[in-house]
Parts: sequence; structure tokens; C-alpha cells
Amino acid sequence: MSDTVKKQTANENPAGKKTAGKKRRKSKSGGFLKEFITFSIYLLSILVLTWLLMTYVVQRTVVEGESMENCLSDGDNLLVDKLTYRTHEPKRFDVVVFPYAYDAKTYYIKRIIGLPGETVYIDADGAIYINEEKLEENYGNEVIFDGGLATGFVFLGSDEYFVLGDNRNHSTDSRDPSVGPVKRDDIIGRAAFRIWPFSKFGKIKKD
Repeated sequence: MSDTVKKQTANENPAGKKTAGKKRRKSKSGGFLKEFITFSIYLLSILVLTWLLMTYVVQRTVVEGESMENCLSDGDNLLVDKLTYRTHEPKRFDVVVFPYAYDAKTYYIKRIIGLPGETVYIDADGAIYINEEKLEENYGNEVIFDGGLATGFVFLGSDEYFVLGDNRNHSTDSRDPSVGPVKRDDIIGRAAFRIWPFSKFGKIKKD
């Protein structure tokens, strides 16, 4: 009597099935890990770029109060340009953002009126004088009633700016001793763009 030899193919081999299953599971596991690492790197890159953007380029700020009416209104959402002043000096009539000296979490937004080295004076009629010459401007929406510190001559240092709110009689600004002239290093940036409300969407103009 002869023995019958049964041939087995690789697919019929239980050990082969087990090995193939392990390879498939390993392949799936490796693919998931690769996708996870790729996504993590992508997410980290986005976070780093966002941090760099918000730290050195722009900052979003929300206007509170009416001190900059009619240029800016309560609730306006702005983008503050933090990059320009790294290469250029602030200019007269720029709208700038700076921290309040007595509260690091409070920021003021005002318009530059006086530049470093200048003398600022506001007379009894509410007219502004720069270096004893009347300043021609139309940003204020009413005559100044109280010149504050500027009822006497204010001499600006080489790194100081005199700022006013456009709503002159409803603004705490460089006329007030709690604010005074603003140091160059304290200026965070220039209010450049309004992103809300959409009806006012666009660049903030100086004129």
C-alpha cells in the first residue's frame, strides 16, 4: 500500500496565513504612525507660524469705548501692524496702540499728534500748537475743552510722542498725567486694518 501525499499550497498553510496577517497588521500600524507624525508636524508648524505672526507681524485688538470716534467705534475689531515700526519711525497722525502704564492688560489706542523733540501746547480756544505753530488737522470731532498737561508747554523727549483721542473731550490721553507722553518702546504698532464690522471692513486711513 502506498502513501498518498497531499500537497499544500502557501495559501493553505495555516502558518502562512498567520504570518501574512501579522504583516498586514504591522503595515496598518506603521501607516497610522506615519500619518500621526506627519499631522503632528503640520499642526506644530501652523502653531509656530501663528505665534510668529501674532508676536512680530500683527495683533488683533478690539476697540472699547468712544475715545476714537468718529474714526473708530466701540466694538471695532482691528489688525495692528507690528512690523512697520521695526524699520520705520511712527508718523504724525498714525493711530497707535500702547499699554496703559498702570495696568499691563489694558491697551490704549490713540492718534499721534506730537513727535520726538517737539513742543506741544493747547490754547484756551482748543487749538493745538506744535513748536508754537498752529497744527492744521481735522481729526478731532469737537473743540478741546481741557488741554490738561498741554495747557502749559509739553516738551517731548527724543523718544516720546504726544497722543490724543479723536473724540477729544471723551478721551484719556497724553493730556492726562496717568498717560502723558508715550515712549517709543511702548508703542506696540499701528492700527492698520478693520476686520469687523464688515460694513466698515478695510484699511484705516490717516486722511
